Amino acid sequence: MEESLNLEKLIGLGEIEAEELNGLSLAYIGDAVYEIILRTYMISHGSRRVEKLHKHVTALVNANAQSRLIGLIESKLTEEELVIYKRGRNSKTITSAKNQSIADYRRATGLEALMGYLYLKKDFNRIAELLNEALPKLNSMLRESAQGNVKLEPESEQ
Repeated sequence: MEESLNLEKLIGLGEIEAEELNGLSLAYIGDAVYEIILRTYMISHGSRRVEKLHKHVTALVNANAQSRLIGLIESKLTEEELVIYKRGRNSKTITSAKNQSIADYRRATGLEALMGYLYLKKDFNRIAELLNEALPKLNSMLRESAQGNVKLEPESEQ
């Protein structure tokens, strides 16, 4: 039987103590984790052109959408997860999001920190649990909002 791919071994990663990282470091990795999950989610729900995929994912990864998503899951976070979210949210950043409120940007940074933390802890089931519950609701909310001109639900091309 073939051994499964061990990413840590492949790229020489050492053990990372996620609890000790600051909020912005967690958000840095969490931003990438969140986007790759959403890209995978979109392509797994039918084939479509790359430019459409990009529009759909972009609508879900901006600060406003991430702020809404954390609003959907915040009450379901454990105490530990809430501490990590707040660590990211309250981090002092040098940059700010273009065309987004500072409140949304900070909440989005908190969500990204949480995603980064769960990823580094290898708690993939928890990431899936949180996102599986929230993504359909977020899709619906965004469709009804001013951003609703972009259909966010994945669909197959005919």
